[in-house]
Amino acid sequence: MDRAPQLAAIDLGSNSFRLEICRVEHAHLVRKEYLKDTVRLGAGLDESGRLDDASMQRGWTSLARFAERIRGFDARTMRAVATATLREAANREVFVAKAQSLLGFPIDVISGHEEARLIYGGVSHFLPPTSEARLVFDIGGRSTELINGHGPLPEQVESYGVGSVELSMRYFADGRIGARNFAAARVAAAAVLEGAAGALGAQSWDAVYGASGTVGAVSDVLRAEGLTDGAITRPAMDAVTRRLIEAGHVDRVQLAGLKDERRAVIGGGVAIVQALIDLLQLERIEPARGALRHGVMVEMLQRDLAAPDVRQATVQRLQKQFGVDAVHAQRVERMALWLFEALRPASDTALRRAGDKLRWAALLHEVGMAVSHEDYHKHGEYIVRHADAAGFAEHQLERLSTLVLAQRGGLRKVEERLAADALLRDQVLALRMATIFCHARRDPAPARMRIGHHGAGWVFAIDSPWSQAHPQSMHLLREEEKAWSRTPWPLRLQID
Repeated sequence: MDRAPQLAAIDLGSNSFRLEICRVEHAHLVRKEYLKDTVRLGAGLDESGRLDDASMQRGWTSLARFAERIRGFDARTMRAVATATLREAANREVFVAKAQSLLGFPIDVISGHEEARLIYGGVSHFLPPTSEARLVFDIGGRSTELINGHGPLPEQVESYGVGSVELSMRYFADGRIGARNFAAARVAAAAVLEGAAGALGAQSWDAVYGASGTVGAVSDVLRAEGLTDGAITRPAMDAVTRRLIEAGHVDRVQLAGLKDERRAVIGGGVAIVQALIDLLQLERIEPARGALRHGVMVEMLQRDLAAPDVRQATVQRLQKQFGVDAVHAQRVERMALWLFEALRPASDTALRRAGDKLRWAALLHEVGMAVSHEDYHKHGEYIVRHADAAGFAEHQLERLSTLVLAQRGGLRKVEERLAADALLRDQVLALRMATIFCHARRDPAPARMRIGHHGAGWVFAIDSPWSQAHPQSMHLLREEEKAWSRTPWPLRLQID
């Protein structure tokens, strides 16, 4: 019986959905099982940016199949991430809600920069532990990620909105490939990717690696055709391009190593590879073993090895970038967590994660002061929601930004979100109360206090001597009581 620890990751890509399960042997990932479905989710986006029913059903069918295989995994050993198509889809909530129900796990829709960071981690895991200067890129169905780094450490991450599915739908929708439409596709790809030339083109790399589907498919063709050993070079790509144009239609393409599932998107994929070779003057691209899903597992593995949480490092970076008073932020953090844990003892993983989100929101609650001391909670919401925040999924940033917005002022601005989420209500109350107790920018004076749920709202009790000795704090607490009295969740103050 296999008793080695196991990790699983699901990548909901624009072209394919993938599930990989790995054993962990001496801090290294060893594949145990791999499932892949060509879903073409990205092909289901209509002109209004909505996923059609057929593409969503293909995705749900795939995830139902994956769900059977990951039964028995828990939230610490399995993670599902979604990329460009679900970043873009206007009706993604419809797809994600049913997908999570089928899968039995949350699905994290991640930003392009977060996707790039995880890809680099996955690729680096399978490379020798050197300090080489490397470029890693991944051509997906609707986006292309490029990452510049040294050894295992990414230094610059970029994401561009062009991919093999999207480009093929625009220029090869009827399957025909001619010199004119291939040239147009190549120019269109270069137009989107031209920023990479400025951002990365001046770099000198010891090695260049291509990850995942498109690069893997092209590498298989080059090897099977005897053009290279699998490495991607300019002469080899020129030869493949000629073969595609000579065939005239994807159904007539005769390339050894080309899988049928790749035929419909090979034109767009090759055009993007050619554009990158031209823009960045790449001589040789090695196909990489690692991919996004491996980066996801590497982070789970590092967490189990008690490595520093990348999200905490991100929060500290944002504090420094926006000049946050870190000492005061920690003061508010301690008070908010005390209040929240009094309401919601951390009895399971979900509550521990809720506590983490409250912690990060408290540490960033004054980030908006870098813009203005007036309405800094509103500026802070925008900064947190749109931050380049390594380690955070989009829904996590949305939660943090909501907490930052709700920390002060009226509650009408978040009332709709509060109505749907009792846990969020407790987090908001804890953060607002913490900012009140720490309003003088020093540690709150000791007091006997207790807080608990009372009906739909809460009761907060504090001893009489403290209330008499702190009139400004009591004034702010009374104002807080009034603010909640205008909602369906009243706060009742009690002086003992």
